[in-house]
Amino acid sequence: MADADAPSTRYRPHWGIRMLTWLLIALLVWTAAVWLLQRQALFPRHVANMAPAIDRPSDAEVLRLDTSAGEVVAWLLPGEGVSADRPGPAVMFAHGNGERIDFWPAALQRYRDMGVTVMLPSYRGYGPSAGRPSARAILDDFTRFHDKLAARDDVDADRIIFHGRSLGGATLGTLAGTRPPAGLILESTFTSTAAMARSYLVPPFLIRDRFDALTPLRNHAGPVLIMHGRLDTIVPSRHAEHLHAAAADSELVWFETTHNDPMPEREYWQAIESYLQEHDLLTAEPTEPG
Repeated sequence: MADADAPSTRYRPHWGIRMLTWLLIALLVWTAAVWLLQRQALFPRHVANMAPAIDRPSDAEVLRLDTSAGEVVAWLLPGEGVSADRPGPAVMFAHGNGERIDFWPAALQRYRDMGVTVMLPSYRGYGPSAGRPSARAILDDFTRFHDKLAARDDVDADRIIFHGRSLGGATLGTLAGTRPPAGLILESTFTSTAAMARSYLVPPFLIRDRFDALTPLRNHAGPVLIMHGRLDTIVPSRHAEHLHAAAADSELVWFETTHNDPMPEREYWQAIESYLQEHDLLTAEPTEPG
């Protein structure tokens, strides 16, 4: 019989090895959580879709894309006085990640009063559009919507403007690398998903959806208008400064707002209208809003 007081021969891992094992397990769990949950943070479509639907304007045209995931739609709102005989400029507007296209027709009416047609493409899984959002899917859809817009008889393909807010700005900033617009308006926009991830201590290699507005700006020769809130803590002001520094021809306009505050309407539209007029992106003198 073994001596009860004799030391056990069973192997007991050193406390350092045990701690390293638990740290490795925690790291694997954290990595899995980041990988699995990041799309819910980047594309909170379920939250956006909970808001009551707003009726489509009676004069809006519905444009449709057939995709492997189902139908994806955009609304086209004609600018004042625009027709096939008198084609005018158009703005492709991309909304933030917690919004839908039906939130925006009233807010963007001023574009239409200026004779600018408005296209509102939907992200997959948002509102009436089928599928699940991802960077690849959204950029593929937006490329096809852009090409539909440029091919229209009532649109001057040489005066297509991109205007994106937050995620929408990163989407259209990325698209500008392959479909350079005549004008680019970035509102409350982050430079890239990789930069946003770093601010939350997430290494870029874990990012599944890569939007990058900064890199295309370095090669973009057209005029850029950047509007940002100084009090924005979701997309801090340094993102606007980096975008401004990257663009060869850009103007940076500050507002004393947070990320989700409405920008002061008068100053907001003054900045946009001045930008469009300065770069000859309007058909004629804008009409007075109704």
